[in-house]
Amino acid sequence: MTQSRLWLAAILSLSLSGAAFAADTTQSQQSILLETIRANRKAFVAVNLDLSAEEAKGFWPIYDKYQGELNPISDKVVALVAEYTSHYAELKDERAVELMKEYLAAEAERNKVRQSYIPEFSKVVSGRTVARFYQLENKIDALLRYELAEKIPVIEQKAAPAAK
Repeated sequence: MTQSRLWLAAILSLSLSGAAFAADTTQSQQSILLETIRANRKAFVAVNLDLSAEEAKGFWPIYDKYQGELNPISDKVVALVAEYTSHYAELKDERAVELMKEYLAAEAERNKVRQSYIPEFSKVVSGRTVARFYQLENKIDALLRYELAEKIPVIEQKAAPAAK
């Protein structure tokens, strides 16, 4: 297993538990989990970018600013997932559509932020390093999304009957 894969496996094993985004997860547990994911993400990027001291000096402040803009968007998605997993069985049609619109808006906002930082990163590291950075981010996101997809129940066609 390559060093990249080892780090990625470590991120997932440290960051995600079976009940990470379940309805009974407290806000405090979610906050701790998100902070762990964020710290491990940065460590994964650091190990796999292998920046020179000069590159690192320019890259990390931009990275921190970049993540600072992405974190509130991620928090929105976590809140949407928490709401959905808490209410998916009795979710009304209107709210189901609203949740999807909110999720897609958050994803659009996330992509806008990611795109806006390409010129900033390009000022301090080579284009190949920028591309590598975004590839690393995509790998982490793909694994996290896979893990989430496994935990999030698929909505039924029709709402469950109300309990009597």
